Amino acid sequence: MGATRFLTVRDLYNSFPWAQEDVGLDGSDEPALEFLRKLVKQKNWRSAVSYCAYLLPRREAVWWGCQSLRRLQRQLAPAESSALDLAEAWVHDPEDEQRRAALDYATQADTRAPATWMALAAGWSGGSTVPAHLGIAPAAPDQTARALRTGLMIAMSRVPNADMDKVMNVCLEDGMKLAERPSD
Repeated sequence: MGATRFLTVRDLYNSFPWAQEDVGLDGSDEPALEFLRKLVKQKNWRSAVSYCAYLLPRREAVWWGCQSLRRLQRQLAPAESSALDLAEAWVHDPEDEQRRAALDYATQADTRAPATWMALAAGWSGGSTVPAHLGIAPAAPDQTARALRTGLMIAMSRVPNADMDKVMNVCLEDGMKLAERPSD
């Protein structure tokens, strides 16, 4: 089995205080990945997406969020494609220049668009979250997960009920594979 960031649900919640509220379920000593598998089996999509956003390291989480959004929302407006492209550029080249480009774009974009939140997730992955001329405001550890969660929840609200189980199973299976993969 690959290396997961957290051994138990409680470990994840202890690392990210907002996670328990976002997931909506109490912490336990249940193995972290088994908990996610259980949520998927129960088709508890809201909790599973929230949990997976916290479970994955930031870079993998942004990749997973972007790929999930592409599955959830087959047609993207040009602005949404641009936001996803910038977030994915940071995943491929996680330097501050790429992170800043995603953040700068997202702070000017429509927050009703799920892709904006993927770019914010990349932009809030580290470094300062404000323009350089305003000084430094460090990203909070949970900002990436919360942005991913927000974008995916918006996208999920637009998926027809008849398609939800199929698309979410694929999205979360991808997230579990990333969580199982050994770290570099």
